[in-house]
Amino acid sequence: MSDVGEVIKGPLKGYHHETYVLRLPGGTGAVKVREPRAEILWFDRRCFASEEELLRALQGHVSCIPDIIDVSGVGLQSFIEGRTVRQHPLLNRRVPDAVFDQLVGLFREMAGITPYILPVQRRCENKDRSEDGDCGGFMERLITFSEEQVFKRNSARFGGLFSELGVDGDSFDRLRKYVSGLKDRPFCLLHADLHRKNLVVDERGRLWAIDWELAMLGDPLYDLATHLYLMRYPAAQERRMIRAWCEAVERVCPGGSFGWEEDLPRIRDFKKAQSVFTDVIRVSLSLCEGAGFDWAGLPRAGRTLRRALANAAEPLGLDAVPNYSQIMAALVRWHLAETWAAHGLHAYG
Repeated sequence: MSDVGEVIKGPLKGYHHETYVLRLPGGTGAVKVREPRAEILWFDRRCFASEEELLRALQGHVSCIPDIIDVSGVGLQSFIEGRTVRQHPLLNRRVPDAVFDQLVGLFREMAGITPYILPVQRRCENKDRSEDGDCGGFMERLITFSEEQVFKRNSARFGGLFSELGVDGDSFDRLRKYVSGLKDRPFCLLHADLHRKNLVVDERGRLWAIDWELAMLGDPLYDLATHLYLMRYPAAQERRMIRAWCEAVERVCPGGSFGWEEDLPRIRDFKKAQSVFTDVIRVSLSLCEGAGFDWAGLPRAGRTLRRALANAAEPLGLDAVPNYSQIMAALVRWHLAETWAAHGLHAYG
């Protein structure tokens, strides 16, 4: 591949896939060629069987998505040339008005796509899908996924660390109680991962939304809560986005913003709680990616987990949040337990 570097570029940074950009003959464009990473941990519930088939179905309905190009009988996503919103040289946290307005337009387009007009194969069976409008049931499935597929599935390896940080199986019961009573809203298409790295601005200033792998059908307010949580807007621009989102969604999906004053903070707090379970695992593993334990990265890891736990203390019902030193000590003990386990020994009791 290095012999044809002008044709193939990569691998690109990404968590779920190893991705390369393939230049098509004659300068007709570029496509992304991806391979799922081995033994990847999935922290989010997925809805659709194929991201490419979803994008095919959305052509003509959503204006800022990659095209699907057939190459030797295989559908590949076109590669969008440009800068991510995070990379934009003029940005800190504030999003330029031109990008902001296109984002609102994207939310409006997605709100108009209901479960009944999107004939795309889904991963889950009918019995595991919430009824249209049942936002409480939709949230329950998200909590159950985090409980079973993130927490319990990884408890053999990370259970002791979770316990030291004050998180256990009862945390999910407290979380369910915290978010109970969500209002009913009609379901629509959700991107479910609209953060700065998944928003690309091309050389003409046009916004593109990429990485639709976590897209789903569900509570429209969940998409807004996720977006606000990930984007970290300045306070004034966040308030503006909430107002603009409500107006845009109500135009095409009446009732889509119903009860947002009460439900948006709770759904956002769910995202904070969800981040604790993913951050604990990701941060712990990041300390062991090299040949040995990353002692230099330990302080940063401690700060990351301290912030995540503090943010989620209320929805998880944490009586106390470990301090910075306690978290670092817990991470070191976890690493020692991993080392001992590799030699047939045991830790954490």
